[in-house]
This record gives sequence, C-alpha cells and structure tokens, in this order.
Amino acid sequence: MALRGLGRRISIGKRCFSSASEVEKRPRDGKQINLFSAINQALHIALETDSRAYVFGEDVGFGGVFRCTTGLADRFGRNRVFNTPLCEQGIAGFAIGLAAMGNRAIAEIQFADYIYPAFDQVVIPRSPQQAKGLLLACIRDPNPVVFFEPKWLYRLAVEEVPERDYMLPLSQAEVIRQGSDITLVGWGAQLSVLERACDEAAKDGISCELIDLRTLIPWDKETVEASVRKTGRLLVSHEAPVTGGFGAEISASIAERCFLRHGLQLEAPVARICGLDTPFPLVYEPFYMPTKNKVLDAIKATVNY
Repeated sequence: MALRGLGRRISIGKRCFSSASEVEKRPRDGKQINLFSAINQALHIALETDSRAYVFGEDVGFGGVFRCTTGLADRFGRNRVFNTPLCEQGIAGFAIGLAAMGNRAIAEIQFADYIYPAFDQVVIPRSPQQAKGLLLACIRDPNPVVFFEPKWLYRLAVEEVPERDYMLPLSQAEVIRQGSDITLVGWGAQLSVLERACDEAAKDGISCELIDLRTLIPWDKETVEASVRKTGRLLVSHEAPVTGGFGAEISASIAERCFLRHGLQLEAPVARICGLDTPFPLVYEPFYMPTKNKVLDAIKATVNY
C-alpha cells in the first residue's frame, strides 16, 4: 500500500459497541460534505456517544495539520482531546495501556511516514460516506485498528453523508460495479482511477466488475473469489510499488483459490497495475502512478489474452 499521500489514525479499544442494526451498507438522509469533514463528524460522534473515548496525538488539540480534529478539544475538553510528544511508539504504547484500562483510545499519527511501529490492521476509505462509517466501526471494534485516510481526498472528495451515527462492516469488500469480463480490485483513492478505466473499457464493449476492498488485514477473499469465478480474470491496482505491494498477496491468494474454475483454468494471468519499484519521483509523478490509461491498457491485454 502507498504511504505517500495518506493520513492515518489508530483506534484501540477494549469493548465492542457494534450491533447488526448499527451496521449499514448504504447510509442515506445526509448532506454534501468532503472527506475530512466526515472524519471530523465521526470523531465528534465517537466522543459524544462514549464518555471513555479519548483522542490524542501530535497537534490534535488545535485541530491538527489537516484540521480533522477541529473543535473536538473545545467541545469535549483538554482531558479527552490532547497533544502528545513527538513519539509514535509512545503514542501507540499509551493507546494500548489506555485501552487495557477499559477506555476507547483514538490515537492520531500525524504523517504516515512514521507509522510503522503502530501497524496492525488497515482500513482505507474511498469517499466521505465510507470514511465516516468505517472510522466509527474501527473506533468501536474491540481489536487494534489502523485507519488510513487518503490525504488528497480530504477536500476533493465530496458526497452526501448522513449526520447521524452509522457504521460500515470491516473486512467486508463492496462490489460497486457489476460486470462479466474482468474483475478489478482496489481501495482508497485508487477507486476513482479504476472507475474511470471501467467507463473507458465499456466503450469498447468490455464489462468490468469493480470491487472496493475497503479493509486490507484481514481482507475479504470470498467476495473477490466469487467475482473472479464469474469473470475468469483479475486486475489489482494500488499506488504502492508492485514488488512487495499488497496486490501480490491478493494475486497469490486468488491464484491458489481460482486456478481451477469449474474444471477450467483462469483465462489470463492476474494483472497488477501499481507504482514503480523506485523512490517516489516527485515531478515525474505521472510516470510513476497507476493511471487510468495504464489500467485501461491492462484491462484490454488481460481480456484479449
């Protein structure tokens, strides 16, 4: 997965607050807001609905560099929303201890570059509606969870988001576009790239099934497998380098599960359209990124294999 351009959050809690009635796939009755506002709204709800929930991290007291924690300290007090020293290992360790005492610990790591000591699970939302529902589910999950926020979508992604409390299921992928010729899998900001590629492929008569994985560890193998058994082809795309990227894990798992499909082999090798195996090249970003055209070329090559 790509660390470049991602915000991040950790939720570590002891008690589980979710119930079947609270978990919804398609929340309604909302208004248009962007992704960072959805994150902020979810944090307000989390603190309001659980008196033992705490938000802490570097600069969260004044709203954070991306303004995701704006207004929290003023509303809930500095004893529940507070700054920490510049020590990511300390933040994660404090969160574990706080949760062990029965509290709901929501720790923010300001930049993804420093998050390695805190990895456990990842959730990565593709949109504001997804961000709010998944973040609340992460906060209330009894396991340690790392929640990645696509930084460039904070203000760019805008959609209708309910103001009320709702959650989306973790480790459950979503089929956001039905198709019959090839399965495309991605997560986070890359979904918008894949959607545009699907639209272009449709002009050439290629029917793409698009899946948002949403959660990486553990990921929803069953949904992806069911789709690949229908289409016979798979393309995985993410911004991280192709070597060692999470797409390799998906490719290996699906090859193991779907090598034989009702007595027939997969109709093409699994395609991975990812970042290059180089340091991120700044001004040469268009050459590095897995763009719509790169994905479209791979779709055509896989379908015509």
